[in-house]
Amino acid sequence: MSRLGNLGARLYRGEVGYDFIGKRKIWYGVSVLITITAILGLVVSGLNMGIEFKGGAVFTTPKTSVSVSEAEDLASEASGHQAIVQKLGNGGLRIQITEVDTQKSDEIQDKLAKDLDVPREKIAADLVGPSWGEQIANKAWTGLGVFMVLVVIYLAIAFEWRMALAALVALVHDITITVGVYALVGFEVTPGTVIGLLTILGYSLYDTVVVFDSLKEGTKGITKQTRWTYSDVANRSINSTLVRSINTTVVALLPVAGLLFIGGGVLGAGMLNDISLALFVGLAAGAYSSIFIATPLVADLKEREPQMKALKKRVLAKRAAAAAKGETEEDDRGEGDYEDAAPAGAVVGQRQQPRGHGRTPGKR
Repeated sequence: MSRLGNLGARLYRGEVGYDFIGKRKIWYGVSVLITITAILGLVVSGLNMGIEFKGGAVFTTPKTSVSVSEAEDLASEASGHQAIVQKLGNGGLRIQITEVDTQKSDEIQDKLAKDLDVPREKIAADLVGPSWGEQIANKAWTGLGVFMVLVVIYLAIAFEWRMALAALVALVHDITITVGVYALVGFEVTPGTVIGLLTILGYSLYDTVVVFDSLKEGTKGITKQTRWTYSDVANRSINSTLVRSINTTVVALLPVAGLLFIGGGVLGAGMLNDISLALFVGLAAGAYSSIFIATPLVADLKEREPQMKALKKRVLAKRAAAAAKGETEEDDRGEGDYEDAAPAGAVVGQRQQPRGHGRTPGKR
């Protein structure tokens, strides 16, 4: 078995692991810091909305020897607005200028033909009205709202309202971070960005549901025992699915990183940035929120229930009594203690071996 596979098996059995729930306040603080940074970036820099949302014109030229930087200066001078220029595979240029009407478009087309030394009739001009962009934006917000409502309803039915609320918080967390990154780096927001955003929300939800399903199975009959608190079970649920979450995230990020850094950066295929940045940031944020936000938040909400408070009190009292006697959890195992074994979400940490009995530890 590979080292990673062996680690995954040990995490699943609860032999090793990280105390996600116990250190949740640290990660809450990290998330708050990241979110504040994203919001500040959004407030200070704002989003660089694409032509599809703001309206404007796109000019496509035939093959020319003019460089991208020179074309940007010429187009900006001709239009009075900042221009975005991309080199096409045939040697031509794609010049995008926002907030341009039909009359202004004709003037810019004439000026570009003269400055770039190409025939005017060979420059293709496409106009996008701001009303069309507004319709796209409204549909995007509507789609996002419907998605959120359906997510909450599904999780509330399949699991419970606390898990639905935690998943919703995690999704909002992912959206805020992704939008904030777009504001900070200045990437253009296009319909491709919206598609990428909706895609990563689905992925983030999938990752969260995997942990929730493990938690749901692990907490069946939890109040009938006195060995594990709800937080203990939640912690084991995260650790038991940790390697799976890491593997799926890395596998998903690799091709997206290729699109973003090689396609968009090295090859200069700027249009790939529209969707690849949203996917890259969103996938990473989604994996983070599923582990460090969603499940710890569920544990916080559940531990406020009277029955879970009573359970925690009994568990801590039993552990204190066992510690006073110098016994380990294995030594103090009694009847009716959660089927005499650790559930699918028990306390995480190095397993303590029984002392003074010389018997094999109970199956965990």
